[in-house]
Amino acid sequence: MSPVSFPCGLTRREHVWQMGAGFAGLAMVDLLSRDGFFTPNARANSGNAPGSARAPHTAGKAKSCIFLLMNGGPSQVDTFDPKPLLDKHAGQPLPADKKFINSGGRKMGFLTPSFRPFRPGGKSGLPVSDFFPHVRRHADKLAVIRSCHTDSHAHGSALVAMNTGKTFIGRPSLGSWSVYGLGTVNQDLPGYVVMLDKRGGPISGQPNYASGFLSSAYAGTLFRPSGNPVLDLAGPVSREVQRQQLGLLEQLNHQHMARHPGGNELAARMASYELAYRMQAAVPEAVDLSREPSRLVEAYGVGRTPTDEFGRNCLIARRLVERGVRFIQLYSGGGHLEETWDAHASIEKNHGQHAAEVDQPIAALLADLENRGLLDETLVVWGGEFGRMPFSEGPGAPGRNHNPYGFSMWMAGGGVKGGISHGATDEFGFEAVENKVHLHDLHATILHLMGLDHERLTYFHQGRNERLTDVFGSVVKEIVA
Repeated sequence: MSPVSFPCGLTRREHVWQMGAGFAGLAMVDLLSRDGFFTPNARANSGNAPGSARAPHTAGKAKSCIFLLMNGGPSQVDTFDPKPLLDKHAGQPLPADKKFINSGGRKMGFLTPSFRPFRPGGKSGLPVSDFFPHVRRHADKLAVIRSCHTDSHAHGSALVAMNTGKTFIGRPSLGSWSVYGLGTVNQDLPGYVVMLDKRGGPISGQPNYASGFLSSAYAGTLFRPSGNPVLDLAGPVSREVQRQQLGLLEQLNHQHMARHPGGNELAARMASYELAYRMQAAVPEAVDLSREPSRLVEAYGVGRTPTDEFGRNCLIARRLVERGVRFIQLYSGGGHLEETWDAHASIEKNHGQHAAEVDQPIAALLADLENRGLLDETLVVWGGEFGRMPFSEGPGAPGRNHNPYGFSMWMAGGGVKGGISHGATDEFGFEAVENKVHLHDLHATILHLMGLDHERLTYFHQGRNERLTDVFGSVVKEIVA
């Protein structure tokens, strides 16, 4: 039997010998194997290696993005898309010409008015529901897109689509594409950070913030707002020993790269190990809120129910933006049904709970970014994987079913016009009918605001140039300042 060879041309025995002829070498082989380096196609694609910041395609204003994802699907007609005709036609069925998939085969009730009133906000008079009184004070910063639509009525696939552009798993997420295109300016922190709700993550899990066929160095890194921020970050040996180990691996890596140029995946893996080492010092400082003024901590709602968790996450997000992190995603809602914005049982109870958790922290984040001069270069995005139906789930029922046909999202800062709405749903808020914005258009616009051309941001994979928006998507220029 011939000896097993690695892609670098060495046998397994030779590789272990060059790594120090011991368990340290075996440990590295194990790490790289688990990362997929020793698979046949692992080094077939060059691509950008993670590292220092890269020049954008265009002069986008946003250097960072904070995506506030309301997991479960908030109701557009109860938050940012007022529909007075729902009051006039309350108790009547949805017109028969409105065709849709009844998600979950649930009971169908009648048209139901907004559960809380809308009031004008700011000088623009942009209407915002009483579910968000704090955010309403910042209405002049918001560009509300009322004509969003997506490709799935199921949470799992709709969440994956909102994050990756496709309803199936295995694609790079929006955050991964952003860091792939722009790199990162802070070598001590990840370029892409994700903070989940303590009640759980999105139904489809890790694929929502994975890097897909891009290097794993572009995947989202999970942060926790308290305790140990990053699980398994601290090693079992001292930092001095870790530094010596990494130094040895770096020397061997340079030898390998000199003999076999083009091994960017190996370089990416080594960069990830180096980053983990540096993060041990940088991450605790980044999430240390004791350095913040007490009045600011209070403004975010930290230390109080029900705003503590999301308030912490929002404040940490601002600190990460200050430190050059490229893309930060915050989840509100985790697990299933009422633990998320999935208001099948009661809009008032569900949205009353979840909006109360996020309203004050989001408003504080917008104000804090503005006061620090960071809002102009930070894009803030708010929304869920879809919206909700304008009718109830059964006669007199107070909940609403899933609606992928028309829903609202908003953006602020980062080159966005404030105090405006774009597009429209029909008279009942059922489906987008004017200036429709598909999730591909949404993604193209986010990338554009960050200085990336969605048609040029590509990665060659399995015979074709892949991109976040596939062969679709147009920038929503009407909301760009």
